Amino acid sequence: MNPKEVLQFCKDKKVVAIDLKFVDMPGTWQHFTVPVDQLDERSFADGFGFDGSSIRGWQAINESDMLVIPDAASAFLDPFSAHTTLSMICDIQDPITRKAYSRDPRQVARRAVEHMKKIGIADTCYCGPELEFFVFDSARFDQGMNFAHYEIESSEGLWTRGRPGDGNKGYQMRAKEGYFPVPPSDSMQDLRTEMVETLRSIGIEVEAHHHEVGNAGQAEIDMKYRDLVRMADQVMMYKYVLKNVASRHGKTVTFMPKPLFQDNGTGMHTHISLWKGEKPLFAGERYAGLSDLAWYAAGGIIQHAHALLGFCAPTTNSYRRLVPGYEAPVNLMLSQRNRSAALRIPMYSANPKAKRIEFRCPDPSANPYLAFSAILCAAIDGIQNKIEPPAPIDKDLYDLEPEEAEKIASTPGSLEEALDALARDHAFLVKPGVFTQDLIDTWLDYKRKREFDQVRLRPHPYEFVMYFDC
Repeated sequence: MNPKEVLQFCKDKKVVAIDLKFVDMPGTWQHFTVPVDQLDERSFADGFGFDGSSIRGWQAINESDMLVIPDAASAFLDPFSAHTTLSMICDIQDPITRKAYSRDPRQVARRAVEHMKKIGIADTCYCGPELEFFVFDSARFDQGMNFAHYEIESSEGLWTRGRPGDGNKGYQMRAKEGYFPVPPSDSMQDLRTEMVETLRSIGIEVEAHHHEVGNAGQAEIDMKYRDLVRMADQVMMYKYVLKNVASRHGKTVTFMPKPLFQDNGTGMHTHISLWKGEKPLFAGERYAGLSDLAWYAAGGIIQHAHALLGFCAPTTNSYRRLVPGYEAPVNLMLSQRNRSAALRIPMYSANPKAKRIEFRCPDPSANPYLAFSAILCAAIDGIQNKIEPPAPIDKDLYDLEPEEAEKIASTPGSLEEALDALARDHAFLVKPGVFTQDLIDTWLDYKRKREFDQVRLRPHPYEFVMYFDC
């Protein structure tokens, strides 16, 4: 819709409130709401004021005034509000200069697409992320000076098998065996279908849903690919819908990369392809049917992978997932079909339009605007500089002989390593004008002080098991 159509839509649907949503730097939606009579055509240019100093990673208190600018094309009726509410995703502007705010993640995504178009490589970058998630009955956690604990409850959890009086019927799945069982083992079928229908009601096209490998309610709902900015918007809508549908049913959804010990973690395998008009640019005669363009794009992603994970696997918990043995893509290799490689070439279809690269390292704790933009910048850098990826390997990379395995680079072992890599290697993000140096510096400072240091300074509960009697 355009602004006039939004205003007419509000009249037709008897909308009473306008909810203005935007994403903060770590990747969480923020919002505030205005009565519908506060929205007119000028609002789409003039915006609405708010306090930017209260948003994580944004303004200092002496520069706090900011503007949200509603994007009419993003409008949708909120499916969870008791009163008829129209939601719009917003861009952020400085109220004095009226320029796009450099730390607004949505503006970074716009600049990434503009960079791609400006240099003439492609017109469109399509993204297709596969967001996995867990549905739990409850999650309790706390931390103090003298204690730390978490406890997750799930009706599908293996740990409930021996409990009396909880209605257990013995259909709990074994660890790492949750992929594609039918009900009653898959107890979330109807819940996922409700999630899908809610997504469809707000304009998100869904291709499939299913139980995932993890035993305690791990699942995946696959959205059809879209252009980069719109798909980043849809990731935020997806998380919002799934969490609220689960809440309706007294359950909770988490996109935390590794909430359970000894079972699979949660990824966001991200498929990308470049197009010019109606022509797909990634299909060709190279390995796995790739074009030269796709080959060099893969080389760029692998070369910059350590730095990319500073945005694509951006939490301390991300590196509980990126370990061998749980389908984790820790090997920085290109491979067709092989899920143990960081870059996979799906081979489901011979149609050139289906040819794409799947980067398997990202997880859904990432800010999608920043993650997708960084991946695109790495791919463009690979194309421009004709970066060759390592020779593909189609064996099971977990069963290689030690001498062969040693030659394959691995993903970082911690958030600290990923952030250090990003600190060294970010020219491919900054030189094109997609990311600013200010954003990179702010991100590194925030992640080190507010996340890595906070975990580093606290005793781990398992350290008491290992060391209390030393």
